Amino acid sequence: MDKNTLWSLRLGYSAKQAKTIEKLGLENFLAQSFETKIDYKIPIFLENSPKSLNEYKEIRKKYKAASPEEVKEILKKEGQTSFAMKAWWIAKMNEDEFPLREKMTCFWHNHYVSTFQKVKVNYWVFQHNQILREHAFGNFKTLTKKIIQSNAMVRYLDNVDNRKDKLNENLSRELLELFTLGIGNYTEQDVKNGAKGLAGLGLGEKNAMYRKFLEDNENFTYLGKKGNFKLDEMVDVIFEQPNIPYLITRKLLKWFIYDNPKEELVYYYGNYFRKINFEIAPLLTKIFTEELEKNNQGSKIKNPLEFSLQLMNELNIENPNERLIALFLKDQGMDLFNQPNVKGWDGGNSWLTSQVFLQRNNAADLLCNGKNLTRGKQEMDENSMMKQNPNRQLNVKLNWKKESNNKEIIAELTNRLLFQNDINNQADFEQILKYDFDSTTEGAENAVMRLFNFMIKTPEFQLI
Repeated sequence: MDKNTLWSLRLGYSAKQAKTIEKLGLENFLAQSFETKIDYKIPIFLENSPKSLNEYKEIRKKYKAASPEEVKEILKKEGQTSFAMKAWWIAKMNEDEFPLREKMTCFWHNHYVSTFQKVKVNYWVFQHNQILREHAFGNFKTLTKKIIQSNAMVRYLDNVDNRKDKLNENLSRELLELFTLGIGNYTEQDVKNGAKGLAGLGLGEKNAMYRKFLEDNENFTYLGKKGNFKLDEMVDVIFEQPNIPYLITRKLLKWFIYDNPKEELVYYYGNYFRKINFEIAPLLTKIFTEELEKNNQGSKIKNPLEFSLQLMNELNIENPNERLIALFLKDQGMDLFNQPNVKGWDGGNSWLTSQVFLQRNNAADLLCNGKNLTRGKQEMDENSMMKQNPNRQLNVKLNWKKESNNKEIIAELTNRLLFQNDINNQADFEQILKYDFDSTTEGAENAVMRLFNFMIKTPEFQLI
């Protein structure tokens, strides 16, 4: 696979940025990615969703006074809004000139998990997503403080139920286990004491806030330090711990490059991360520019976003139906805003079970034949906010050099699509596009499309 194509896939979701990376060089491409602007405008689909705690309380009053049918209708509308938000985000991923910010937002989305299914307020989930986007390339410690103080997070991890004399340890535990240090770098007593420091941190008008009558203000020992710590001071103590950098450098390497990163790489980049005071942008620059020089193709299974958006790009599908893509992602186990649990998507081999592979092959057949990704009628009816007819015929077109012979076309597509090619694959490819292939004949486009369809069903296409 061409190196620029490989890194376009790793730093985005398709080969769309390959020429830009080749033209600018990787460091300049990263610099421009870090400078991308954030759209703070609230999307129109959130217009009627509650945005403050008071508005949410008014909605709760309506629930109590409404009939079961009316409650069902309100919940249905919020579900449709959540679905629209998935489509909105997929469009951003697909359309941004420099998609690395959205890829990092998705990384953090799977690190600081907070789902609509549990939070149930779309605007708070949107706020959570915007915090991740705003701080995607910023400081890890700052981001941790910001995200823990979001209404979505305190709701998702039950800190709304955490109060003096009735502690809830969920947020305290995940702050240490999944967000910062990882298992083995804290004690159960740290979890219990951390819950004291977080007691009373609950829903606020714009973000989470402490309520004095619910706080626990007794001194406690936290990771070896004694005091009356609240959230900010607790995070400061966490970031003084010797093992703080390694959980996140391991996850970054897994998200972008290696399903199974070597421990020496985890520690090498982790030590650098500590040295630069947990600034994310220079860490990413170091990782990407140094790993670029290595022969590491085929070290990561594509996630469903990378798979589907790469196909859309290769087939030059204009205005893809993001709602159908969102449903395909759900089938693939990558339901945006609704991870299966607080640990998020497992990634790696979980992206390529026999069922997932079959779904990918079915999607390849549909798209290559100009048909949209499809779903069952019931789910389509429940998500009836389709902006396009899901049954419309797609205009698909492959880019390939005309006037080339069969081996040249095979080499061109292989270089774009596959991390490696062997003699068995080559023989199969040449059976589809035979030695007497003539690009001037009427069926030439169909023949090359058949070759493309075969290639994207190989195990080699599933890897980057």
